Formats: sequence, C-alpha cells, structure tokens
Amino acid sequence: MLITLRDVPAEADIISHQLLIRGGFIKRVTGGIYAYMPLLWKVLKKINLIVEKELENKGCLQTLLPQLQPSEIWKKSGRWKSYTEGEGIMFSLKDRQEKELGLGPTHEEVITQIISQTIHSYKQLPINIFQIQTKFRDEIRPRFGLMRSREFIMKDAYSFHATESDLQSTYSEMEKAYQNIFTKCGLDFVCVDADSGAIGGAASKEFMVTADSGEDLILISSDGKYGANQEKAVSLIDEGKLLEIKDPKIVKTPDQKTIKELCNNNDFHPSQIIKVIAYIATCDDNKKYPVLVSIRGDQDINDIKLLNEVSKKLKLSVLEIRAISDEDIQKQGITNIPFGSIGPDLSDNLLSKAKEWEKKFIRFSDISVADIKSFICGNNINGEHRIFYNWNLINTEKSICDVRKAKAGDRCIHDINQKLKECRGIEIGHIFQLGTKYSKSLNATFTNDKGLEEPFRMGCYGIGISRLAQAAVEQNHDDSGIIWPVSIAPYEVIIIIANIKNSEQRCLAEEIYEKLIKDGVDALLDDRDERAGIKFKDADLIGIPWRIVAGREAKSGLVELHNRKTKVTESLDLISVFKKLSEEFNTEKYKSRPMDYRVSDNC
Repeated sequence: MLITLRDVPAEADIISHQLLIRGGFIKRVTGGIYAYMPLLWKVLKKINLIVEKELENKGCLQTLLPQLQPSEIWKKSGRWKSYTEGEGIMFSLKDRQEKELGLGPTHEEVITQIISQTIHSYKQLPINIFQIQTKFRDEIRPRFGLMRSREFIMKDAYSFHATESDLQSTYSEMEKAYQNIFTKCGLDFVCVDADSGAIGGAASKEFMVTADSGEDLILISSDGKYGANQEKAVSLIDEGKLLEIKDPKIVKTPDQKTIKELCNNNDFHPSQIIKVIAYIATCDDNKKYPVLVSIRGDQDINDIKLLNEVSKKLKLSVLEIRAISDEDIQKQGITNIPFGSIGPDLSDNLLSKAKEWEKKFIRFSDISVADIKSFICGNNINGEHRIFYNWNLINTEKSICDVRKAKAGDRCIHDINQKLKECRGIEIGHIFQLGTKYSKSLNATFTNDKGLEEPFRMGCYGIGISRLAQAAVEQNHDDSGIIWPVSIAPYEVIIIIANIKNSEQRCLAEEIYEKLIKDGVDALLDDRDERAGIKFKDADLIGIPWRIVAGREAKSGLVELHNRKTKVTESLDLISVFKKLSEEFNTEKYKSRPMDYRVSDNC
C-alpha cells in the first residue's frame, strides 16, 4: 500500500513531520496521536531489532510491563501529585471500583516494586531489564508529529545493583551500547551531560541528533570533548570589567530598573553590577518558598540549575520555580518589593505579612559574584543603588553555587583555550544514575554480603523509538524527500517497472524482485499502472536507498541502478548490479548470484 501526497500538510511545521505524512508513513488520528502505517512500522521494527540485539549483547533481559499502573506506588514515590495535577503529564483514571490508575509515562515505580518482590540477595545482582512499549504523556502542546506526541513507542531499561561502583560500571556499558545503537541506525549524534529532571538521580546523559529544528539547545566544546544540554552546561566566564575600590556610596537611580538603563545613565559596565532576582518556589510539601538569587549583571540565571539548588537546600522536590511578580506581591498583601533596586541583603521583614509564603528568603549567590571585591548593587529602596560595595559590607548569609546559564563563546572547563559553541538537538536517548531515589521511597531492599538490608542502587535508560525514526528523517532528507539510512530503511531496494504494459520490463523486474526476496533482501516492487515519473518521485519521497529501474534496455538485460543518497545513476547488467549492492551493503546475501544471470526465455 503506497499512498503519497503531493501537497505539504497544513498541520506539519517541520520537514520531517511533513515528509512522514506525505510519504504515507503516519496518519494523524487526533492531536498528538498518530497511526503508524505499514512503511513506518517496518522502520520501527528494524530499529527495535538493532536495540534488542545490542542490549541482549550487554546481558539485558527483555520483558513487558503493564501500561496501567496503580496510583499507590506513585504516591509512595512521591510523584503521583506532580504527574497528575496542574501541568502533570500522566493520564489518570478510575476503574469501576473507584481505584485510581495511571497510563504509564514511565515505569520506575512498577519495575522497582516487581524487583523488590523478586530479588532478595546481593548474589542475584546485578540485573538489567528492558522493554519496548507504548508510553502515554499528556503533553500540554503536542507538536512536530512523533517528536512530541501523546502516545509513542519507547525502549526503557532499569538496572539494579548492590554497590555504587557496579551501577557506574553498568551506566558506562549502557552509554557504549547507546553509541552502538545510534551508529548502527545511521545517525550523527552527540552525547551530552544533562539534567535529570523529574526522573531524578545523581547523573544523566542525553543522546542528541543534531538538527536545526531541535527543541534542545546544546553546548559543545570546539574539540568535541565536552558537551551538555544548556540546562546542565557549565563554563568559565571572563573576568569582566573590574570596578575600582573606593569609599562606598549611595547613588540616586530614578526610573533605572534594568541593567541596560543603569549602565546607560551612569557609565557602568554590566559585569560590575550584581543583579538580584526574586523567585517563588512551590514544593511538594504544599509550601511556597521565596528565593533571592544574586548574579553578575551580564549573566543570566538558569532556572533548572536554580530549581535543583533549591531542592537540594530544602531536601524537597520543587514542583515549580518562577520570578516573583507585582501581582504576586499584591496577592500576598506584603510590602512592595523594590524591583530594579533589590540588593542581596533585602530584609526578610518584607515577608512578615505574606499570606501563603514562608517568611524568610532562601539566598543564593552565583559563583560569578562570589569573589568580586567591589561592585554595584541595589539599595533596597526604589531608585537607589550602592556603588563600590563589597560582601563584607553587605554581610548576609548566602549559598554560593552555579546557577548561571552557560552560553556560546564561554571558555570550557576542561580546557580554557577551547570555547563553547551552540547547536540544536533532538533528544533520542537518555540514561540516568538513579541511585536509591526510588528504592528508598518504595522500601525496595536486598540483603548485602554482611547480611544487612539496604536499598537497591538503580539505573534507568530510555530511547524514544518512534522519535528516533522521525529524527532520522530530520537529519536525512533533501528537496525530493527522505533519504533513509540503509539499516533502518523500510526497504533496501525498490524495483520500478517503467512501463507496466511492456512485458519485457515487467518480466525482468519481477524476476529481479523474486531473486532479491529469495536471498533475503528487503525489496519492494512498484508495479503500479502509473507513469514512470510518478513512480520515481514516490521512490525519492519515501527514501528507499537503492532503486532498480527496468526500462528501455530491459531486452538487453540492462537496468538503471540509482543511489538515493548520492543521486548517481548507472546503466548496468544484473551481475554488476548485484556486485555493486553486495559491496555497498557489505553483506554476503548477494554472492550466490549465477554469473550467467540473464532474462528468462519467458520474457
């Protein structure tokens, strides 16, 4: 069944989404939900096979876990509320007994419970279990086809360990397995440090397909030895323009609430200013915590890094963190916060009348301002700033940490001579060192070599199978259509009969097709009663790597062999065609060809 579209579908914003719809690979059912049509299903099965073989080589065991999950285990892990309320991504429902259930967006809770009931001794460890299954996530803005859909295919694996060193060893092996998987899928990718997000854990890495349409901004060193998602990236910044040390004083700064306004009106440099931003953090203890962050004036705050620091400080999960607004202040009924003139020592007394907030600021200072000897900052009064001040004069408690947003042009931490450059990426895989986050909350323990109970150390490893398929298209296409990597193409070869009414062409094409199929080649025969030009356009659109055309020279036993990627077309006899394909595919499957192969007498 080959049904293609000539027009670009209105619903598709990026090229890979457009091509998958035009090529008949996917069919939209409703927002964020797609049917995988026969062509794409063949692609997905080939990706699955690569994944399965590689993970089995690493000693992983395949299983299939339930998609419906009871709320109880999610409540034990502390994730039910954040995943089902507000902007939570879990589809939740109640059965006829009024029991709460969720459609699995991920399976940490389920597998942890199963392992805790199955594995009891360190002698049974380590174990690494994986599945390939449909997942469900109630995306707020599903878009870009399979890139951000509400129902998708994912490979997720979970490892359990007796020791931290064993977890790290498996984590390293899984990183290698992922590199092998994506290489075998024919993708150009990068592995970058990443934030663990809602999954949690001590460390994580993302695997990204580089593409201009990617939703993630990644920073990579010039030598390729460092890479990180911007949410996680760290870097070194230049010293900036130092402010001379003089007697401190207060200056009037009327109607100067931004760094740019301060600098333009007073001949300041942004790197001489400490800007202070007020945030409110909502945590899973149902409380709201005001946060003050000090950072150099020419730098920006990374909200993800800040969220993690607040979570670490409070030992709570932060559900949301955002800048405080005038509307927030009015709602709380507190004294007006002097936005634009806030200093690091803004008094906690301002919070005394807050209706819902905690009454004390949590204070952080980014490392960019930790060692500044002389600086400019707000005086906590509207229209006033302090100049030539230092931390001894400010004298306020603060936690020093990295909450700065790294950016292109920054110097690299591994080599000060290297600079970061930015590109966009599509996440196709993510690996985590979870540690004991889930085993502790779910009371999943084993008996160690000393006879004592302790929680499992866990790892988690995911690949977006359906997302990977579309990412491959985003990276491999031209103006005519898709150019599938051979290893995951729906078919390796397409045989086209230029004129279906010509018996010699038809006979030759059919014999080639039958022999390819017999030898295990994934071949497609286009015997539609259409003009040759339409068939060629469709072949280019769906992106099959090799095209054999039985045309005008069929009577002489010659065909056209066309390479979709290089666009090179050659007129060859069949022996040469099979030899060429054998060399290109690097396989033995064509070497059984009879050297005198020619058209049968029936043609």
